[in-house]
Amino acid sequence: MNILLINADQLRHDSVGYRGLRNVRTPNIDKLASESVVYENAYTPLPVCSPARQSILCGRRPDYFGAQWNYDFMPTPELDPSTCWTTELSRKDWKLGYVGRFHVSATRTPFDFGFSDFVNMNEYKGEVSKAFPNVEYTGGWLGCESPLPLEYNRTHWQANKAVGLLKQYTGQSKPWFMWVDFEEPHLPCRPAKPFSEMYDPNEIEPWDGWGDTFEDKPYIHKQQTLSWNTDKLTWNDFAPMVARYFGCITQLDDAIGRILDTLEESPARDDTIVIFTSDHGDMCASHSMLDKHYVLYDDIIRVPLLLRKPGVEHTVISGNVMNCLDIPATIRKETGLGPDTLKHGSALPETAAESEACPKEVLVTSNGQQFGLYTTRCIRTDKYKYVWNLTDIDELYDLENDPGEKHNLIKDQNFSEVIKQLREKLYQMLVQTKDRFAGNEWMKRQLLEGAKYAG
Repeated sequence: MNILLINADQLRHDSVGYRGLRNVRTPNIDKLASESVVYENAYTPLPVCSPARQSILCGRRPDYFGAQWNYDFMPTPELDPSTCWTTELSRKDWKLGYVGRFHVSATRTPFDFGFSDFVNMNEYKGEVSKAFPNVEYTGGWLGCESPLPLEYNRTHWQANKAVGLLKQYTGQSKPWFMWVDFEEPHLPCRPAKPFSEMYDPNEIEPWDGWGDTFEDKPYIHKQQTLSWNTDKLTWNDFAPMVARYFGCITQLDDAIGRILDTLEESPARDDTIVIFTSDHGDMCASHSMLDKHYVLYDDIIRVPLLLRKPGVEHTVISGNVMNCLDIPATIRKETGLGPDTLKHGSALPETAAESEACPKEVLVTSNGQQFGLYTTRCIRTDKYKYVWNLTDIDELYDLENDPGEKHNLIKDQNFSEVIKQLREKLYQMLVQTKDRFAGNEWMKRQLLEGAKYAG
C-alpha cells in the first residue's frame, strides 16, 4: 500500500465544492470526495502553519512539544526526528518524497526526517527570478492577479514536479509515501488567468461572521482589525479579495487534478491511499479579519479532510476528528508501525459505526503571534464553543443559533451551567494532554472555580 498526502494552506472547510456551502468550483477535489470517506467535522489542533505541519509529522499536539507559533517568528524547540513516523517508515525501506516548502524547521530538511526525495520551492523561486527578473506584484496582502503565465505559478510548477516524482515512484517495487504541500490559497492570493477572472465579487455573499461589532469580546479581536488596517473596510472592499481567494482555490484544484490524473493512469491507483486536507482555514474577511492568529473561530479551526482508501466505500462521517493528529495515527495503522505511545490521535473512522466512537468535544489551542503573544484554549461541541482567554474575558457561542460566532454569551446567566460544565471538561482535556497552564494553581482556579473576570 502507498500513501499520497496532499495538503493545502489556509483552505477553509466551506470553500470546496463538495461541501455545497459556497459556489467554489473544485471539480477534481469533488471527484476525489465522491470516492472517499468525507469528514464533515474535521479540526486542526492549532491553526498556525508550522505547528500544524510539525504535528502531522509527529502525531502529537503542538503545545506538547513546544510548537506554539511559527518558528520563524520567534524560535521554538526543534522537532525531534526520532519522534516522527516518517523516520520510522524510512527504516522499513519505504520511499519517501516531499514536494513543497518545508515549513517545519529552521535548521533541518526533509532528509533529516527520513525523506529520500525533496523538491524545494527555492528551486521554483530561482526559475521564476531568472525567467521574469522584473516581475512585480501589487495589492499587498489583499492580493492581485498573477502577472506570470499559469505554468510559472507555484500551483502548477509544484504539481508538475509532483507528477514527475509520482511517475518515478509508481515505476518502482518499493512502497512509497509522498507529501505534496501546497502554499495556496494562503494570502496574498494571486491567481493567474483564467482563474483570476472566474468569480464576480458582486455575486459573493458575506460570511456568517461578517458584521461583528465585537461587543463583549476580548480586546484582541478588534485589535486584529486595527493591526491589519481592515477595521474600516466594507464588504465591497473585501469582496474582490474573496473572489481572488476562490480563484486561487480553483487554480489549486486544477493543479491537484494533474497529480490525481497521473495516479489514475498508473498501476498504483488501486494500491494507494489518498489523503487531502489543509493545515487550517483563513478568516478571509469574516469578522473583518485576515489570516489567522489570536482567534479560534470555525473559519480557521475547521478544515476539509478526505480519505480515499482502496476497498473502502464513499461515506460521510459526522463525528469529530483532528486532521493533524488522526492522519499520522492512520498512517501508522496502515503501514504497520503501530500506535504512538502518547496516542494524541486516533486512526480515522471509515464507517458510520466507527464515527459513533469519535469524541464529542474537540480541543484547539492558540498562542498568538504577529502582534504579541495571546494564549487561548477552546473546547467545541456540536452545540457550543467555549474559549478560555487566559488574560482576557472568555467566550461562549451558541453554534446552532449563532453559526457566525458574533454574540459572546459569557455574561449571560442563562448559560452559567453550560459554562461551568465546559470549563470543567476543558480542564480535564488540558490535564490529559499535559498542557502547561492547566497545572498552574492560579490558572486552575479560572476553570474549576469560575474565578474569571467577565468585564
